[in-house]
This record gives sequence, structure tokens and C-alpha cells, in this order.
Amino acid sequence: MIDGVKITPLRQIHDERGKVMHMLKTTDEHFDHFGEIYFSCVYPDVVKAWHLHQTMTLNYAVPVGRIKFVLYDDRPSSPTKGEVQELILGPDNYLLVTVPPLVWNGFKGLGTEMSLVANCASIPHDPNEISRVDPDNNSIPYDWAIKHR
Repeated sequence: MIDGVKITPLRQIHDERGKVMHMLKTTDEHFDHFGEIYFSCVYPDVVKAWHLHQTMTLNYAVPVGRIKFVLYDDRPSSPTKGEVQELILGPDNYLLVTVPPLVWNGFKGLGTEMSLVANCASIPHDPNEISRVDPDNNSIPYDWAIKHR
């Protein structure tokens, strides 16, 4: 696991009408502060990567569909420098992934339908505090292709 990344199981409350899917409350231990909430929709097999925030903390959950979420740590003084972390997120593995600033991350849509990725960010979007590189950037040691094990 990458240093500073937190993975929190999320509660789903089911009944005969459907369900409620919790994500984040101000009273949660892992809550930092609120900047904005946005939703990213991703089609199957599409990769939205790589990006890194200078100051924003991300809080991702996937209430609809499934994604492969990948993090890469290249922070010079991090004890997990050089590590890659891969998670499959969706309603069947409903987690909140809290990503601290300066950790590269991205995701790929899985399955046959569009997936919905929710992010409760600690600050409003600021294009001046985000860095982006191509999904196939060779400086990040990750291949987005399907891995047959």
C-alpha cells in the first residue's frame, strides 16, 4: 500500500426499495475538508490517467460500474517511492480511496457499461495545481493492458 493512501470500506444499506450508499461525512475520521464534489464518467476500456495534484486530497468511490484504479508513488522522500498500487472499485467492492497530494493516479473503465466515479475533493478544482502525463508515459512503470493471470 502506498504511504498516505487510505482505503475505507463503505456502508451500503439495502432494503426492498433499493439501497443507500454512504461515501463521506464531515464526522468521519478520514475527512479533511470540503472543496467540491464531482463525478467522472468513464466508458469501458477507456483510461483516464495519469494525474497528480499538488495540494488537493482526493476521495474516490465508485457507486456505479467498475474501474481499475491505479496509484504510483514517485515522491522522493516517501517510504513507498516507486510502488504501484492497483484496486478494483465498484459496488461489489465499495471503498473510499483517499489519495494524498503528490501521488500519481488514474483509472480504467471495466465491464460493458459506463462507470461513475465520485470524488469529494478537499479544494475546488484549480488547473494550476494539477499535473498530467499520458497513460502510456514510460516514467510510470504501469501497463494498462489486461493482465491474464
